[in-house]
Amino acid sequence: MYNSRITGLGKYLPENVVTNDDLSKMMDTNDAWIQERTGIKERRWIKQGSDDTSAIMGAKASEMAIERAGIDKDDIDFIVFATMTPDYYFPGCGVQIQDLLELKNVGAIDIRNQCSGFIYALSVADQFIKTGMYKNILVVGAEYHSNGLDKSTRGRGVTVIFGDGAGACIVSREEDNSKGILSTHLHSEGKYADKLIVEAPSIRHWVPEIMEAGEDDLSYFPYMDGTFVFKHAVVRFSEVIMEGLMKNGLQKDDIDMLIPHQANLRIAQFIQKKFGLSDDQVFNNIMKYGNTTAASVIIALTEAWEEGKVKEGDNVVLAAFGSGFTWGSAIIKW
Repeated sequence: MYNSRITGLGKYLPENVVTNDDLSKMMDTNDAWIQERTGIKERRWIKQGSDDTSAIMGAKASEMAIERAGIDKDDIDFIVFATMTPDYYFPGCGVQIQDLLELKNVGAIDIRNQCSGFIYALSVADQFIKTGMYKNILVVGAEYHSNGLDKSTRGRGVTVIFGDGAGACIVSREEDNSKGILSTHLHSEGKYADKLIVEAPSIRHWVPEIMEAGEDDLSYFPYMDGTFVFKHAVVRFSEVIMEGLMKNGLQKDDIDMLIPHQANLRIAQFIQKKFGLSDDQVFNNIMKYGNTTAASVIIALTEAWEEGKVKEGDNVVLAAFGSGFTWGSAIIKW
């Protein structure tokens, strides 16, 4: 059996920066309130009139990843695209990437696992590589949140958190089984799906029903029971990180770099303290970009690598928790 290795990384963030002070002009909030609860100082939102979408941002990040991997786009055998904000209800963004990048008629699938989407997508790619089915897989995480948020005071608890952006990587066949993605670990607990949810539009509550209800229907805006999610997230993060370490005979001290999903800086800080990790062993960029959901882990991994904080031979741990509830981790020997 082969191993799989990340050979190229890329990211794309919209140019439009939205600060906490900018949000205070839209709703009853302020910089201190947002930073205290989330650690976020600013985020990127696609500017009105821009051509950017989840698929287009994903394509831009993919072009960077392909170039850095040193491969030709015709070497890509398969596409896995993670997003909760696709350009269309259907089809998914995976096929759009195939067209935008003018790739061969390779297969494409979409992963709808929200904040854990990139970990799930990476796991899918890892298995296809390890079984020998494909040699080079494009994995993308991208989100266009800003156009679907309630930007009034009513929605501030959720709206201040989310940002737009995309990241991508090339996962390639590796002959040396001591390098690359050592293992991935995935879990779900659907009984809590209603704690973090966008209920509509859905087939049972489609556009005519929403229009008829008018302003009384808020089902198409994100809902989150923040305290409930936080309490579960810190537990599941810890569990799935330890699961990955134990699977590979590693200890907490063996972690060179932990890159958690950028949901809330307070969650990341809690996990860092629990595992006894230094600031140099954990990478966070939520302060700049907010929560970009399926894009957050891959954007953070790309930036950590660009800054020289992920180096050959490092033990890199990726972990995420989100809506569903779903969570997962990946253990990588870089």
